[in-house]
Amino acid sequence: MTTRDHALLRIAVDLAVLTVREGSLQALVITRGNEPFAGRPALPGGFVRTGEDIADAAVRELGEETGLDGGSLHLEQFAVYGEPDRDPRGRVVSVAYLAIMPDLPLPTAGSDASGAAWRPVGKIRGSLAFDHDRILDEAVERARRRLELTTLATRFCLPEFTIGDLRAVYEVVWGEGLDPRNFSRKVVNTEGFVEPTGTKRIPPTGRPAALYRAGAADTLNPPIMRAGSS
Repeated sequence: MTTRDHALLRIAVDLAVLTVREGSLQALVITRGNEPFAGRPALPGGFVRTGEDIADAAVRELGEETGLDGGSLHLEQFAVYGEPDRDPRGRVVSVAYLAIMPDLPLPTAGSDASGAAWRPVGKIRGSLAFDHDRILDEAVERARRRLELTTLATRFCLPEFTIGDLRAVYEVVWGEGLDPRNFSRKVVNTEGFVEPTGTKRIPPTGRPAALYRAGAADTLNPPIMRAGSS
């Protein structure tokens, strides 16, 4: 009879929460209050409790560490990370979630987080605890790809938005400029992407802009592709 060593592990959740804020793609980060990596920035997250559903743990941890209501967000599971040495406390398998939200007020730190804040993705790469740099990079790429194929971009916007607001989401998340007229034509002609509210935003100067809300579609047909994407 062959003896096999079975791994004793703990299950955790980590959340990559993205928003477009101050003209840049930003991620929600906490400052760890406990070891390991005390004082280092990290993605929100923590261990799943006994008898707790994994998705419920993600919502709970987000609320405890940042004060944000995860139940009101677009939150989707996108990867599992289980390398044997990813956590110095032992064998930890983490289920990662991507959350998308419009620009909202600052988070409030709690639980075992000594701080919580929005930070530009480009400025925090390489500084995160554990393997959270990898998790964040893969979450950003997933968001970029889903902007091509789905109506996810509207999740970054407030309930009513202009085509210019929507274009800004694509430009910030993709990191590339888009032709305004071409983009507007694609959005308006894609069935179910957006629908007009019948009202306009009146700026202090310049022309009024028509307001839209998210349409009923989940996928884009045809997709809106990045330059050089296939």
